[in-house]
Amino acid sequence: MVLFNSYDDVQLLDLLQKSNEEAFTEIYNRYWEKLFAIAYHHSHNKQLSEEVIQDVFMSLWDRRGTVEIRELKTYLGTAAKFAIFKHLVRTKRRRHLLVQGPATVVSLSEDANINAIFLKEYIDGLVETLPEKRRIVYKFSREEGMNISEIAETMQISHKTVESHLTKALKTLRNGLQHVRFWSFVFIVVLQNIFQK
Repeated sequence: MVLFNSYDDVQLLDLLQKSNEEAFTEIYNRYWEKLFAIAYHHSHNKQLSEEVIQDVFMSLWDRRGTVEIRELKTYLGTAAKFAIFKHLVRTKRRRHLLVQGPATVVSLSEDANINAIFLKEYIDGLVETLPEKRRIVYKFSREEGMNISEIAETMQISHKTVESHLTKALKTLRNGLQHVRFWSFVFIVVLQNIFQK
C-alpha cells in the first residue's frame, strides 16, 4: 500500500492529473483544515465555510486534467478566499436588491473589486516563489515605483542585470497566470494595467 502522506505537493499534483483518487484524498486531508480556517476567518460562518471548501475541492477534482498549478498551497488558499468573497458579495447584493426593489440596477464594481483582490493575492503568491534577487527587483519596480537606474544603484548591480531579473519575473508571472482558465475579462484588464506600469 502506497503512503501518500510522504509525497510532496508536486508528486500529488502529478498523480491528481492522472485521476489518482488516493492522491486527491491526501490533498484533501492535507489542506481541508487550513482552507476551512481561511474561509471561516473571512466569513465567520461554519456552514458556509464548509460548503465553500467542498466546492473548492470539487472544482479541483473536476478540473484536474486541465488546470496547471505551480504552488498547490497558494492556489487552494487563494481559491478559498475568492470563493468566500464571491459568496459574500452575492449575499450583500441580494439583500440590497430586496431593500431597493426590482428596479435597482446593480453595479459591477463590487465584482470587479473582488476579482482585483483575488488577482492581487494570486500574483503576490507567485511573486513569493521567485528567486530572492528577482523578487526584490520586481518589488522595487512594481511596489516602490523605482526605475531601472535606481534599482541598479540600490542593489549595486548592473542595469542589464536589473532588466534581466525584471523580464524573467514578468515572464514567470505571465506563465503562472495563463494556465488559470477562470479569469474573467476584468482580470485581464487589471493584469494589463499592472504590467503597463
